[in-house]
Amino acid sequence: MHIDPDSNLPSDNYKLLTNLVIPRPIAWVTSQNAQGVVNLAPFSFFNAVGSNPLYLIISIADRDDGGLKDTASNISSSGEFVVNLVTEELLPAMNISAANFPSDESEVTAAGLHMAESKKIEVPRIAEAQASLECTLHSQQALGVCTLFVGQVVMFHVADRLIGDRFHINGFAPIGRLGSPSVYCRTSDRFDLPRISHDQWQKGNL
Repeated sequence: MHIDPDSNLPSDNYKLLTNLVIPRPIAWVTSQNAQGVVNLAPFSFFNAVGSNPLYLIISIADRDDGGLKDTASNISSSGEFVVNLVTEELLPAMNISAANFPSDESEVTAAGLHMAESKKIEVPRIAEAQASLECTLHSQQALGVCTLFVGQVVMFHVADRLIGDRFHINGFAPIGRLGSPSVYCRTSDRFDLPRISHDQWQKGNL
């Protein structure tokens, strides 16, 4: 079947895109407004895009009325945020944080979580998260009904038990996002496939 997005409703295109580009990591973002309220919300238009410097991207859709969501507004204003990674034991709390809370009410408290102090930025991280990335805002760009944020990672927080030799991460299995609106996956079923060189390919050593 050939599907022309120009002939579809935006909601149908969103459904197609988010059901085909899978799995997607989840950025569980803490941000803070001028009044000091810490917002917590999950976003799956998220990934790592640069290693030197360390850059990641998060795309946040506008509210239905066209305004910025709290996370987008907070990042734009403060220039800081934390990406907390979601493992399976945190999935119920993440689901609570996805609800439409008012701006003066913190999802962190509602989800029964605790905050931990960041090292290089003012925005706190989630204490229960096995891994968190402190970020400063590098740039932002409007993309239709979304805003794309490019953040620079300025500090890693990783549970001691996950770190092996030469910073290899072991036993870390964050949840991935599949189809909209509520399908997720585990990342615990893994396999290893060593890369080959061009010389190995030429010799048939596959």
